[in-house]
Amino acid sequence: MEFLNYAIDLVAVLLLALGIKGLSKVRSARSANQLAAVAMALAVIGLLISYLGFPSFDGQAWAWIIAGTVVGGVLGAITAQRVPMTSMPETVALFNGCGGMSSLLVALAAALFPGTLDDGTLVAVVSIVISVFVGSITFTGSIVAMAKLQGWLSTPPWMQSKIRHLVNIALAVVCLVAAIKLIASDGSSQAALWLLVIASGLLGIGVTLPIGGADMPVVISLLNSYSGVAAAAAGFVVGSQLLIVAGAMVGAAGLILTQVMCNGMNRSLVSVLFGGALGASSTASGGGGEYTNITSCSVEECALTLEAAERVIIVPGYGLAVAQAQHTLREVTRSLEAAGIEVAYAIHPVAGRMPGHMNVLLAEADVPYEQLKEMDVINPEFPATDVVLVLGANDVVNPQAKTDPNSPLYGMPVLDVQQAQTVFVVKRGMSAGYSGIKNDLFELGNTSMVFGDAKKVLGDLLGELKELGVGKK
Repeated sequence: MEFLNYAIDLVAVLLLALGIKGLSKVRSARSANQLAAVAMALAVIGLLISYLGFPSFDGQAWAWIIAGTVVGGVLGAITAQRVPMTSMPETVALFNGCGGMSSLLVALAAALFPGTLDDGTLVAVVSIVISVFVGSITFTGSIVAMAKLQGWLSTPPWMQSKIRHLVNIALAVVCLVAAIKLIASDGSSQAALWLLVIASGLLGIGVTLPIGGADMPVVISLLNSYSGVAAAAAGFVVGSQLLIVAGAMVGAAGLILTQVMCNGMNRSLVSVLFGGALGASSTASGGGGEYTNITSCSVEECALTLEAAERVIIVPGYGLAVAQAQHTLREVTRSLEAAGIEVAYAIHPVAGRMPGHMNVLLAEADVPYEQLKEMDVINPEFPATDVVLVLGANDVVNPQAKTDPNSPLYGMPVLDVQQAQTVFVVKRGMSAGYSGIKNDLFELGNTSMVFGDAKKVLGDLLGELKELGVGKK
């Protein structure tokens, strides 16, 4: 029985590692996710097999496990079917919170019911402390992040002042004192345990609440890393090598993703966690301004230009996701491709709200994988491009990132769309992106604004292309 359990754990770890590796490419992401799901299913089966030999493992325990599995599975299936692509970051935040709460509950069970889990050693006690601390922060921080992205919660004025740092430092000190007391008592001090739970939970709220909505995806990625650390610590508590390895991989992957997002936004993690929103800093630095030289055009003019093009690059952004216009966009590009026009999609690392957001959105509309090109690959191709169609993107195409040393965006990697012959920008209005500053691209001589909802504009554009006979054989 023990050999079988180890074998199942080994297979699950290998499948999970292959799943995480496969997520690095769009083409293999779906099958990689399925591999990871199979790995988690094997992990649950292996855990149940390992507990069959426990004298206390009776029918009632099976009933609780089956009930929890059914309820969680149904809720997960409903969530996956109903959550729109625009709400994916909130969903990820909620899942992170659930992971943190799971680790917290495991650690609480080990501390409150001695003898039921692998406890009694210094490693187990320290693991309980880490799992409680990180799990509680992950849970409350993730719930706050989800609420802020949903618009249910706003930052109180006092949280924008330096007082919040004093409060958070005080909570961190309380957590440290409670942790030391809990370790000194070999995990038997319930007062220290509950003090650690409450203080770390409040610390999670205090650290996450002041962060602006634009920086929240970075925080969600970091919380994902925290959930992995909490899971690894819980693995030490219950003596599960699989949980330790899986938690470590999730923690490392989340940390790498956090760094990628910070680099893509030209932000440091310290400035995100302790500096507030980027929009606030940019406003203070005078990065705003009024537009004085905007050229707008009709959908008909855009269609005429596209008809004469040989190469077109699409730059998708959050506005495309909000309008749910990916399917209409695909119809437009099919018409262009049928007319012999080469089409590619430029994907910025932080386009949308999370890395991979645009990839998944376009894959949903059956856009060929080979047409999705990362920023480093597509940037050299803009000078040879006839038309660029920017759909709801803003800061990721702002030339200030390369031309204005005083801009908050300076140094941020951006798409060099301004090097194309003609640029059309589809936006509802002239609102700023997360940086809160104007976009110099909109005032360039080769840029024209097409105002309106992305789905409606693309629908009208498709109609104009059909009238012009574009794509007809």
